[in-house]
Amino acid sequence: MALSSCRANFVHSAVATLNSSTQGRATSFSVSLARSTTNRLPLRSYSLSESNVSGLGRRGAGCGRASGGRLSVSVRSLNNNSQVAGDVSGDDKSGKEKVTVLVLGSGGREHSLCYGLRRSATCGVVFCAPGNAGIQLSGDAKCLPDLDITNSLAVAEFCKENGVGLVVVGPEGPLVSGMVDDLKGEGIPTFGPSAEAATLEGSKSFMKNLCDKYQIPTAKYACFTNAEKAKEYIQEQGAPIVVKADGLAAGKGVVVATALSEALDAVDSMLTEGIFGSAGGMLVVEEFLDGEEVSFFAIVDGENAVPLVSAQDHKRVGDGDTGPNTGGMGAYSPAPALTPELEKMVMDTIVLPTVRGMAKEGCTFVGVLYAGIIIEKKNGLPKLLEYNVRFGDPECQVLMMRLQSDLVQLLLAACKGELKGVELEWTDDPALVVVMASNGYPGDYKKGTMILNLEAAERYGSKVKLFHAGTALDSQENIVAAGGRVLGITAMGKDIVEAQKQAYEVVDQINWEEGFCRRDIGWRAVERCKENVA
Repeated sequence: MALSSCRANFVHSAVATLNSSTQGRATSFSVSLARSTTNRLPLRSYSLSESNVSGLGRRGAGCGRASGGRLSVSVRSLNNNSQVAGDVSGDDKSGKEKVTVLVLGSGGREHSLCYGLRRSATCGVVFCAPGNAGIQLSGDAKCLPDLDITNSLAVAEFCKENGVGLVVVGPEGPLVSGMVDDLKGEGIPTFGPSAEAATLEGSKSFMKNLCDKYQIPTAKYACFTNAEKAKEYIQEQGAPIVVKADGLAAGKGVVVATALSEALDAVDSMLTEGIFGSAGGMLVVEEFLDGEEVSFFAIVDGENAVPLVSAQDHKRVGDGDTGPNTGGMGAYSPAPALTPELEKMVMDTIVLPTVRGMAKEGCTFVGVLYAGIIIEKKNGLPKLLEYNVRFGDPECQVLMMRLQSDLVQLLLAACKGELKGVELEWTDDPALVVVMASNGYPGDYKKGTMILNLEAAERYGSKVKLFHAGTALDSQENIVAAGGRVLGITAMGKDIVEAQKQAYEVVDQINWEEGFCRRDIGWRAVERCKENVA
């Protein structure tokens, strides 16, 4: 077998570039391909000497053909470790029609989904509504700032007019409001749970009651609508203790109180003062579980569940996991704390019982199930902290960097109830994302501050990707901050130490005086990695 001509031409060009940049010292090379099949994109690597580069594209050259669609190709000089990488398109021989995709949302999660979808061999055009300036400028999607994603009729009309074959709903708001129900009612394949099934995230009391009924391990809890009764319970239980708003509160409705006064204040602010509105009309008060938190994701088709690789995020705003909770200041994958044995236990005792329980309750779940898991220190066993019914942000960024399978086909299989037997391919390289946020976040912050030198990420090739969470263009076409969490600098490396190093190298080159980030993202995994090396 041989490389197709367009791919062979890329390798010829890359080898010439490497020879030029090294004054002819590059004489042996490694060629890496991402090979496309229906549900997989396994990596392939080949070693070449300078003498047989000229044979590429002819039978017997020693570089197998990877048929179908877009192909990521990297050529590395084995002499001095320099590299040229890029995407090469070829004839799609998979037999699959190209699918036009619409992603709903505007944050870093949605940007990474656009990126993952665009890399799929069976993906055609990717739209993102409303998207943001950075997503548009990156070329990962065509943004639709004027499409109202709270208006299901407008979204359905756009899908029909533009031949959209898959809608992916990013944020929780449209899910809970019934966007998936409305679009499916119009015959449009849509990835995500129904409004009824989305209650798994929309109501923490619903989730806890489901766990209680189907014996899913979770923290002891009680629910309250009366402030005085909640305070009595808290004083009986003592601190530390956890107070949660029942409904959606933009990731800010959880208070882990280390002192009774802190817990009692949380009750007052949520129930009495109503800082979260109707979302805080009921409280869930939980026992505090001591251990290490990890994120576990599974794609669900109503009956079957396919696990994704593990991840771990950093919720606290400050280094050393200090300060208030945020939507997430960084993440990495895989999470060393979640061993293969524990992953199986999470699937068997938490995820699959949830899928079966939801079906028995008459609200079959289709979409991504995001389980916040804690590995208890006292016994090393996993318990469920909470469920989200969409990809995590920023965990999605590291997952999309590592995924090698066709995301379009994976999500369509879930929509059709065809996940049984599906296996996913992932790169072994760890990934890490550092979130850059506006000064003041998660409190008040200033919008419109200018961000310079974002092109720094481009110098690292395919190993680093800049995801835009909250950017816009000012009147002078400058990129400016438009939110609290603004950028996600995501890097891969041969190990987590290298991934962390590359991410912070890019962070330090970005010129944004009004922004900040944590400087210790991935610290647990980095410590474990260094201990293993030692």
